Amino acid sequence: MKYFYDTEFIEDGKTIDLISIGVVCEDGRSYYAVSTEFKARKASQWVKDNVLIHLPERHVNLSDVSVSPRLKEESLAWKSRKQIALDLVWFLKSVDGEKVELWGYYADYDHVALCQLFGTMMDLPKGFPMYTRDLKQWCDQLGNPQLPEQGKGEHHALADAKWNKAAYDFLMTKV
Repeated sequence: MKYFYDTEFIEDGKTIDLISIGVVCEDGRSYYAVSTEFKARKASQWVKDNVLIHLPERHVNLSDVSVSPRLKEESLAWKSRKQIALDLVWFLKSVDGEKVELWGYYADYDHVALCQLFGTMMDLPKGFPMYTRDLKQWCDQLGNPQLPEQGKGEHHALADAKWNKAAYDFLMTKV
């Protein structure tokens, strides 16, 4: 089963601090979460301008009838790293013994951020791959064809994960 994912994070050359993760499965399911534990004060201006602006509101009164259902649902994306890890174990499950494949775009840091949810790479749950297949590398191998435009939502982890799947589908037509 193929899973296309993206993370947004704060990094300083020593630490990768997960902000959010979005995952899209080839069967159409999706998952999105925002960490309640990232240190927003450590974000660069670029992260503030391009990533934090996409995050859903965190503190929404779920019993307030004047708040839209969409806003209420989005506010539930805020979770602890431990809860995100537990959710991903459930979401990235192998179906009928089929191997899990992870796909990302410029995915090296994304894979580190994913692994860190569980501790180290050695702590990944059984069945989780220890690497992410990189769409950019595959694109280069195919002669670097022009990928589809991403459009609105770039640097929102779930929007980027959806684009990763679209890029994969496009590259499959070039094989």
